[in-house]
Amino acid sequence: MGKAELEAFLTHLAVKGKVSASTQNQAKSALLFLYREVLGVDLPWLENVEQAKAPKRLPVVLTPEETKAVLAKMSGTYGLMGRLLYGCGMRLMECVRLRVKDVEFSRCEIVIREGKGFKDRVTMLPTSQVEPLQAHLEQVRALHQQDLEAGYGEVYLPYALDRKYPNAGREWGWQYVFPSSRLSVDPRSGVMRRHHVDEKGVQRAMRAAVRGAGIIKPATPHTLRHSFATHLLQAGYDIRTVQELLGHKDVSTTMIYTHVLNRGGKGVKSPLDMA
Repeated sequence: MGKAELEAFLTHLAVKGKVSASTQNQAKSALLFLYREVLGVDLPWLENVEQAKAPKRLPVVLTPEETKAVLAKMSGTYGLMGRLLYGCGMRLMECVRLRVKDVEFSRCEIVIREGKGFKDRVTMLPTSQVEPLQAHLEQVRALHQQDLEAGYGEVYLPYALDRKYPNAGREWGWQYVFPSSRLSVDPRSGVMRRHHVDEKGVQRAMRAAVRGAGIIKPATPHTLRHSFATHLLQAGYDIRTVQELLGHKDVSTTMIYTHVLNRGGKGVKSPLDMA
């Protein structure tokens, strides 16, 4: 098959198959990989493909009452992570990969390293979570000490920092705030390490909490980030501040939360209520 047949196939996916834009793009990428990397054929650019339309969806947002109900159903480490996701506006993987050195208790700040777009940013640490997080870190430090005494305790370091600073991987500051409950072999190096907690566990705990709270919205851990932004805007904080806390490159991305504020359609009062 050549360019014309591939364009017809990809157009068929969008028009007849009515697949999503991401599914069509995945099929296109797979075909390009097959031809270029496997068959050694350099395809011309496929410009005559009818693109599947990406839907413009509003984010799922919990009300403050629903958020409290969900977090009340989450306990232990996952409960602490859920409260930080909502209280700091972090993405799930930003929370999972958080290092001890990036938590600043004296200023109630958390430094998010290499967020989306490989950008660092600073967000707040809720004062209500200072003591629970400190108590959690005491347990993590005891676990790290046990690992060191057993001959382990080395954590993964990014960008080959383990070669530049050979002992940094065993230092307390580089450890994960939320480490795994067991050691495992790092497939990249073959070293036995304690990785961070599996994000799937947080997702399962969130699903159970949503069901337990009797909420029918399809809420996920990322919904807590959406709720963080919306509730700050509801509280009167300016959108530029919220943009900075979320780490959005463009304020237009943050603007989506102005459409889900609890004020009715675009903040307009219904004429039925004015009668």
